[in-house]
Amino acid sequence: MADKITKTSGGTLVVPDEPIIPFIEGDGIGPDIWKATVRVLDAAVEKSYDGKRKIHWKKVLAGEEAFEKTGEWMPAETMQALRDHLVAMKGPLTTPVGGGIRSLNVLLRQELDLYVCQRPIRYFKGVPSPMWQPEKVNMVIFRENTEDIYAGIEYMTGTVEAKAVIDFLQENMNVKKIRFPETTSVGIKVVSKEGSERLIRSAIQYAIENKLPSVTLVHKGNIMKFTEGAFKNWGYELAEREFPNETYTWNQWEKTKKERGETVANEDMKVASIGGKVIIKDTIADNFLQQALLAPQDYSIIATLNLNGDYISDALAAQVGGIGIAPGANINYQTGHAIFEATHGTAPRFANTNSMNPSSLILSGVMMMEYLGWKEAGERITNALGLAIRNKRVTVDFYNLMEKATLLTTSEFGDEIMRHL
Repeated sequence: MADKITKTSGGTLVVPDEPIIPFIEGDGIGPDIWKATVRVLDAAVEKSYDGKRKIHWKKVLAGEEAFEKTGEWMPAETMQALRDHLVAMKGPLTTPVGGGIRSLNVLLRQELDLYVCQRPIRYFKGVPSPMWQPEKVNMVIFRENTEDIYAGIEYMTGTVEAKAVIDFLQENMNVKKIRFPETTSVGIKVVSKEGSERLIRSAIQYAIENKLPSVTLVHKGNIMKFTEGAFKNWGYELAEREFPNETYTWNQWEKTKKERGETVANEDMKVASIGGKVIIKDTIADNFLQQALLAPQDYSIIATLNLNGDYISDALAAQVGGIGIAPGANINYQTGHAIFEATHGTAPRFANTNSMNPSSLILSGVMMMEYLGWKEAGERITNALGLAIRNKRVTVDFYNLMEKATLLTTSEFGDEIMRHL
């Protein structure tokens, strides 16, 4: 019997055998990739559980289709459905031009307080990559999803607001470093202890639950000491306070080394594990982007702020084949709300061509299966998709980069995955 997913007062997600899950098709190529995705997800559930489990999909409107039918980009009914059903899927959404909404994606994340943007990055054998050894890339990004640049506090040069902020900084805060106040725009970076801690807590819990070796706090705290630097410090303090038996921090490692009279070096924390504990370490954002190319095997879980996470997620995705095969989710682990989505854009010129790669949305569906506790179905899809790629039966993005490949449409690629389920 179809029913809603709920969450207990103790924080456990309660998933019925036939959950109702809302979906947003998305704009541009959204409908094409959704049609392929939903068939793959349904087939995997059917095969994995012998018909004892089934997803009841509930279509809700957002984006261009919603605007055409209701005059609103994000109808109140859609937002309420997402609140009521906890878990949802969505395709890519366009950002309205000249409207009052900066981004529909940001709106969803803020309204539902989806404070974790989770992006697993892994390599599928056979995927074209600019890397020498892309198989060494296997990370999960935990990007803070509600603060930093997503707070959206900006004022354009020449406005009353920009002048007021600059005047306040100069006159009341004794700021002397605004070189050209008459032509300066202003942006305010917002980083809270509570927002940072809940993101880092989720990353550490994920590492513990999945028996992963490390969590790396990526930051620019050498320059932004009271925002990004505080993020790093709060992360270490939280690990030592809340996970003393499960984690081993750089602070603890440094103390132990000094007590032994040994030299401390950053390379020390590259070891896989210490007594089975999750290592908590940190690195400067620009150095991480270098090390992600030179030694990606040293990193497992990345916890970082919003802007860093934006850069890092796409850069790592490029190392393993691009965002066309990169899944993503926006999650509130406290309330249980989660939206699993394609990480790429709408690609409007390819709309209705049935030609684009649906892998990002399909793999986001795998993330959803794992979130629901239906890991068997998720593994089945992942293995089948990997086999399709190894057999070089792929969509145009990979076809153009492979030798002796077979070109498939979006729907045919979905059929190919289903054949291997």
